Amino acid sequence: MTGLYDDQLIERLRQGAIGLLDKWELDPQTNVELLTISENATFRAEEPGSRRQIVLRVYRPGYHTQQEIESELDWIVALRQEEIVETPEPLVVRTGGLLTSFELEGEHRFVVAFTFMTGVEPSPTANLNSSFEQLGAISARLHQHVRSWKRPTAFVRKIWNFDTTVGPKSHWGDWRFAPKLTKDGEQLLEKTCLKLKRQLNEFGESSDRFGLIHADLRLANLLVEGDRLGIIDFDDCGFGWFGYDFAAAVSFLEHESIIAELEDYWIQGYRSVTSLSEESVNMLPNFVMLRRLLLTAWIGSHPETPTAKEVAETYTTDTLMLADNFLSRT
Repeated sequence: MTGLYDDQLIERLRQGAIGLLDKWELDPQTNVELLTISENATFRAEEPGSRRQIVLRVYRPGYHTQQEIESELDWIVALRQEEIVETPEPLVVRTGGLLTSFELEGEHRFVVAFTFMTGVEPSPTANLNSSFEQLGAISARLHQHVRSWKRPTAFVRKIWNFDTTVGPKSHWGDWRFAPKLTKDGEQLLEKTCLKLKRQLNEFGESSDRFGLIHADLRLANLLVEGDRLGIIDFDDCGFGWFGYDFAAAVSFLEHESIIAELEDYWIQGYRSVTSLSEESVNMLPNFVMLRRLLLTAWIGSHPETPTAKEVAETYTTDTLMLADNFLSRT
């Protein structure tokens, strides 16, 4: 499958973002550089002289509707107001509101600006125990918040259940297009999906285990500065299993030997804030396998991204190893 971005498109998006700088009263000479590409293209803008920095996210069309983006921002604003987590502030445009856009090749590209959060991404080779204990507590606070938060009437976000994660309605593509996936490998993953679907159906989607989640708390979306663990990028927030937030946190690490230890620290942090049933704990490996299959599909549908390029060589092979281990569990 072809990717979503190439160098020419990224440059056109950058120029579109530059054309909006006055919306946040930035100097026209502000330097705008690509930060990252994933579903969206994200740029950092730094104003000369003042050195003021903001982050500009340019949404790709066809993934989120305007209503979904506005709902994401509603949750971020509520989380900041209630001091649930430390996360960048969405910035109001000069004419009011948080959302603006430019047109490119007949399509509206929605854009949101955020304050720039300092900090560094945790290294996967570092000792992550403390960060995962913090992240468990943060996840618990997020989940507590959504149980009591009265969402706006027009609030709409995607659902992350089996069908929309790895099934026929998957948001991120089909794992069958994963690089280097053999016929035998495909059959193994089909069996894995059948077991996953059965166990997830048995676990159910009651409100004590399924609700609004961040859904992408991987290391790339964490920023550490001193004792602070900041959370960024709510672009994938939606309705899913609360335990899935742990699975997202170990993205691209699922096959590493440290997972069991990280899980223990995450649970410890979570339970320092609120209860977590043994039934939910026992389901965490299922969510890790579900997330791994989703990312296997994502690697195939986003080959142009830096993350996909970095891991593509061995990712499918490691997924098959995980699937084999998953099927061997009772």
